[in-house]
Amino acid sequence: MTNDHRDAMGRPLVAITGAGIVTSLGRDKAENWAALTAGKSGIKRIKRFPTDGLRTNFAATVDFLTGEASPAPALTIELAKHAADEAIREAAIGAQGHFPGPLFLATPPAELEWPQRKALYHAGRNSGLTGYQRLVDAAREGQWDEMNSLFQFASVGEHLAQQFGTRGIPVSASTACASGATAIQLGVEAIRRGEVDAALCVGTDASVQIEALIRFSLLSALSTRNDQPEQASRPFSKDRDGFVMGEGAAALVLESYAAAEARGATVLGFVLGCGERADNYHRTRSKPDASAIIGAIANAISDACIPATQIDYVNAHGTSTPENDKMEYLALKHVLGEHLMATPISSSKSMIGHTLSAAGAIEAVISLMTIRNGTLPPTINYDVADPEIPLDVVPNAARPARVETVLSNSFGFGGQNAALVLGAP
Repeated sequence: MTNDHRDAMGRPLVAITGAGIVTSLGRDKAENWAALTAGKSGIKRIKRFPTDGLRTNFAATVDFLTGEASPAPALTIELAKHAADEAIREAAIGAQGHFPGPLFLATPPAELEWPQRKALYHAGRNSGLTGYQRLVDAAREGQWDEMNSLFQFASVGEHLAQQFGTRGIPVSASTACASGATAIQLGVEAIRRGEVDAALCVGTDASVQIEALIRFSLLSALSTRNDQPEQASRPFSKDRDGFVMGEGAAALVLESYAAAEARGATVLGFVLGCGERADNYHRTRSKPDASAIIGAIANAISDACIPATQIDYVNAHGTSTPENDKMEYLALKHVLGEHLMATPISSSKSMIGHTLSAAGAIEAVISLMTIRNGTLPPTINYDVADPEIPLDVVPNAARPARVETVLSNSFGFGGQNAALVLGAP
């Protein structure tokens, strides 16, 4: 850091002054950190809809914010509000309902669920039309205010902007499982360009609904350990058999270091670097040479203006899918070299599942808590080491450690790869 609050490239340093999180483990940072460091699993059998006949009947659901019958977008909004409220209160920034900056949001694609589709279908039964035209006629003639307010991609951002009074048009991003990291990167870039002094960055996802579960099952991407849900997510373990869907949200209040210091804010940490790299190889698989993942990680470290040897800990993408875990190892080995053998790596997905669009933001907050608390969260369910992935995964139990710099990885379907480097204040 320099005296004028700029990094080695002359850009404004980006400080974190507030953070919030909600997952299946708890409703705030305190509850989540206690559960994470205790190695507790938030994965359980699904109760909100029937799972008869499904290959997977469990997920890391959040069942304590809204009623079980709430549609996914409603819970997605509530999760985001909950996390953002915690972050803004901690940052003590702006007046209530008047956040002094823009909103950058990671949110899943919006689509009608079966109850809404059935309602539209029955509403058009007297039209004499069939197929798509019947659907259009029903949509045109009926009153669907609640449906309209929830099932549009921009709806989540609009709800958050109204509650927190963010400035400008909310920017919503959907870059698959890299979305949460993308939202943070957008905030960092806006501050670095001098366009804003503060930004609210949120990742949220409540996609555990029956169609999503079926789709991921058809891709053979999900674990099928139905007899032991809490042991199903096994990142980097030889007997891993797929990821576990999860829900949650996280939020960061980002500020230019100069602006945060000027108003006397407590700086929790810094976003030092952001990296991304697209992969055009396959809809769901990474390039066999891991070049896109390598590029995202290398770009983040380069953007942070630090050597790779300065990374103290990696919050891994670590999905528990056979191929993805191996590709992440190969990429880290390429970028970190010999330093990888001395670098602890763990995956919080072993406890909270894969929170999809929210994952990058949730894991950034977990990375921040790791720095601030001096404890590495474990990778639980690590019972059978994979000889092809020789990593220190902080197996099964948390570990005290001095952590100054964290690399947090997020890789998504469709070739979306992003990485963040966070640093201590």
